[in-house]
Amino acid sequence: MQKHDMIGTMVKVTVDRPLGSYHPAHKDIYYPVNYGYIEGIIAPDGDEQDAYILGVHIAVSEFTGKVIAIIHRDDDIEEKWVVVPDDMNFSEEEIMEQVKFQEQYFKSRIKM
Repeated sequence: MQKHDMIGTMVKVTVDRPLGSYHPAHKDIYYPVNYGYIEGIIAPDGDEQDAYILGVHIAVSEFTGKVIAIIHRDDDIEEKWVVVPDDMNFSEEEIMEQVKFQEQYFKSRIKM
C-alpha cells in the first residue's frame, strides 16, 4: 500500500511530544500542537511514522483521528502525517501555518 493511500484513514497516534512541550534535543523548538507516532507503521527512516495532531487544543497522551495530509520533505527521508478529529478539515495553508514551527527547517510540501 502506498503511503498516500493512507489519507482518509483513521489512525491512533501515541503522543510523545504533547502540546506545550519542547523538543528533547532542540530546546528552542516549542510544540504548539500535539506530536507523536503511529505504532506499527514504519516510516522511511526506520522509526515509527511521525504525526502532527491538529484541531486538538489540549495536551493529550494519545489520539485517534483521520489522516488528512502527508508532509513530504524534499531534503529529508522523513514524512509527517497530519491527523485531525474525524469531523474536522484544514486547508494546505492552515496546515503549514500550524506545523511551520518545525517544518520551516526543511523543504516541505503537503500532499492531500
